[in-house]
Amino acid sequence: MAHQHSAAAADSTQLTDSSSAQLAERALANATAAAAASSTSSSSASSSSSSSSGDGHHGGGGGGGSSHPRTGLVSSKSFSTLLTNSRATHASITPTGTPDKLAIVMVGLPARGKSYIARKLARYLCWLGVEAKVFNVGVYRRETVGAEQKADFFDPKNAEAEQKRREISFVALQDLLQWFKEGGRVGFYDATNTTRNRRKLIVDTMTKEKIQTFFIESICDDPDLIRQNIQLVKLGSPDYRNMPPEAAIEDFIQRIQHYQAAYEPMDDELDKHLSYIRMIDVGAKFVVNRTTGYLQSRIVYFLMNTHIAPRAIYLTRHGESEYNVEGKIGGDAPLSSRGQAYARELKNWMAEFGPKDFTIWTSTLTRARQTAAVFGRPFVEWRALDELDAGECDGMTYEEIQEKFPQDFARRDEDKYLYRYPRGESYRDVVSRLEPCIMELERQKDVVVVGHQAVLRCLLAYFLDKPSEELPYVDVPLHTVIKLTPIAYGCKVEMFKVNVPAVNTYRPKPADGPTAAGH
Repeated sequence: MAHQHSAAAADSTQLTDSSSAQLAERALANATAAAAASSTSSSSASSSSSSSSGDGHHGGGGGGGSSHPRTGLVSSKSFSTLLTNSRATHASITPTGTPDKLAIVMVGLPARGKSYIARKLARYLCWLGVEAKVFNVGVYRRETVGAEQKADFFDPKNAEAEQKRREISFVALQDLLQWFKEGGRVGFYDATNTTRNRRKLIVDTMTKEKIQTFFIESICDDPDLIRQNIQLVKLGSPDYRNMPPEAAIEDFIQRIQHYQAAYEPMDDELDKHLSYIRMIDVGAKFVVNRTTGYLQSRIVYFLMNTHIAPRAIYLTRHGESEYNVEGKIGGDAPLSSRGQAYARELKNWMAEFGPKDFTIWTSTLTRARQTAAVFGRPFVEWRALDELDAGECDGMTYEEIQEKFPQDFARRDEDKYLYRYPRGESYRDVVSRLEPCIMELERQKDVVVVGHQAVLRCLLAYFLDKPSEELPYVDVPLHTVIKLTPIAYGCKVEMFKVNVPAVNTYRPKPADGPTAAGH
């Protein structure tokens, strides 16, 4: 259960290592309070400055819902209701009744993971249905003056280069403002922004346009982590495409030193009037100040539940079920004989190609639990992983649905993401109830998820940054293992077909006129 606290400013709180998850859940409680308050009042909720130490990925799953009776994890049903009710506002509301816009300003020296954080957050917000976009000043620089600029281009004593970099930053800022005017909700200004004067200019510019500003500062003094980031990310960037690795590393370290000479970190006293989170040594410690409204609190909660440790996520549908063979949707049918064979082969495949130690997650439905049970080890059941609820169409074939609900059948083809079955769910509803699973997946190491077609489509859309209109048509075949390996700016995808036949349940997006499109 999340620790509830007042939406009004409270005294500062110092938290120990074991309390990182508590602070994250307090941020979620604050987010919930802000979303509820915004529907009746234009006043904003805020939390006090807090600090936390921890690895950022321990503790129970999610927050704001009741405990799962089998596992102690958050009940997806209650959390789904909470998110669905708050989704109408999704942020604090201005006096004019329009959702607030939020500029997220990245702060920190090069090679501190700012772009990684910005892109990951933008992907998460887009998955939730919040329009978000990253404006990376480095991209603007490469387009304006070319990619291969040596370290002296970033020397503050180089007046000509300094002026050029200011102009480039201004162009990116103006593009961000224009994007807000065109309807954007959350924009990321991804640059070093290392001086207090630069940050004040950004705040003043956004305030004039009635746009909230929230700073994310990434601080890292661990030389091993910095060098690892340079080797994994920077050496592959266009800046060093034609430079030997050792020379590139030396040049980039010089670039960092130029920025370091002028760097003014966020200060708990000098910047106490600003909203920000400071991430220290990749989540070893957090400092949070003046989080205001639903979106800021949601962002804090997300950041405190992620890690960068190497890991893999294995997604697979349950083995073929009897309903699959009969062409029926939903239900709680057991596995077919081929589905049982797949479960056995899945166990063998993981033993040969998977990690030695991994956690197994399943839905609460029979076909998923039967698939996981073959492993002969404990597994975690999530109601949030249950298949999309087909409501009154549950247990029917598509031909039966077309005959009984012809208008609904046609409407689903028009907008499959938002279409909700009679007394059932839409894909958007499934995304809402899956958010606790996403939070927990971000905290976990190696996980095998035994799920269902619609649910795995939603998870894949998150990790692969798929837009909502593509999400319902992601192909997730039966008897296939999908391995996801998070990397610097995305996710590596590998698909492995296990040699056990199964029916094909995929129906492509209709091109001309309505046709049935499966779960």
